[in-house]
Amino acid sequence: MSRSYQIAFFGSSLVSSYWNGAATYYRGLLRALAGRGHRVVFFEPDAFQRQQNRDMADPHWATVVVYRPDKAAARRELERARGAELIVKASGVGVLDEFLEQEVLKLRHPVDRVVFWDVDAPATLERLHKDSQDPFRTLIPRYDRVFTYGGGPPVVEAYRALGARDCLPIYNALDPDTHHPVPPDSRFTSTLAFLGNRMPDREARVWEFFLNPARELPGETFLLGGSGWEQHIPPLANLNRLGHVGTREHNAFNCTPKAVLNVNRDSMARVGYSPPTRIFEAAGAGACLISDAWEGIEQFLKPEQEILIARDGRDVVAQLQALDPKQARSIGAAALDRVLSEHTYAHRAIQVESELASLFQGA
Repeated sequence: MSRSYQIAFFGSSLVSSYWNGAATYYRGLLRALAGRGHRVVFFEPDAFQRQQNRDMADPHWATVVVYRPDKAAARRELERARGAELIVKASGVGVLDEFLEQEVLKLRHPVDRVVFWDVDAPATLERLHKDSQDPFRTLIPRYDRVFTYGGGPPVVEAYRALGARDCLPIYNALDPDTHHPVPPDSRFTSTLAFLGNRMPDREARVWEFFLNPARELPGETFLLGGSGWEQHIPPLANLNRLGHVGTREHNAFNCTPKAVLNVNRDSMARVGYSPPTRIFEAAGAGACLISDAWEGIEQFLKPEQEILIARDGRDVVAQLQALDPKQARSIGAAALDRVLSEHTYAHRAIQVESELASLFQGA
């Protein structure tokens, strides 16, 4: 690397994964960039009780700035970010998103660059296509780049069609220092485990791929982790509900069950090329993964050898009935080898640096 950058990053939260699925993505990628000499300041609002549910102290590799969720406080932090060489506004901050999307563009200087980093591009694009008056439409061409954490060719083409100067997917990945194999924990013993917060555009798919198989296999045990499910699922004798599972427990959660389920949100499944963070976390722990089917999955893990693919709940039932512990361990070990060799945040940081070199050429 020939040059390091001062990065000002406006996102949801770096220090709390509470109602914040992007936390591990931010941590893995920004830590890897900091390890290569870049200086990171992360700006996050005090919102949604995230600061009261921290699962991480302020890291040594980034400066964390927590601000009140109002425009006056946000303006002060925007001024503090002025002068950073790379200024990033992430999607889904949760408060003041429209305000921040406009205001970060006012920080541009001839030698600085401003990037929009979309951590839920399929949902953002779906929103934009439904509303031709969405104010973000007019802002997209003004950003120097759009980065996304998924979506592949369909998302790149869609952003370019909306006027983006360019769009580059920087996919989720594995931080092997954070997610890795650990001894099993009896609290998480089960046949199939699913971890994910309740979201309207994923709930029906969770019913299909997780709750229906639980009903079909009363002799097997199922484990549900994540917030928001308490009043929305039926009581089943073979289903254990955990509620919020902190990131410190994710390794044991993934290592202990016979298999771990991934269920994409509706928009991500339709677009494809959108591996959620959970896939790499689970693979990094050596878990045997079962995933709903979506286009592009073979770019990350090889079906039937490194991951099992299900088209519906009946496929999940059949796979669980055929899966023995030895086969499960073999699939998990193969997935771990694959992500370590191709899909770590160290790999993604090199990709980001290559794009920054092009972006800053001549600056």
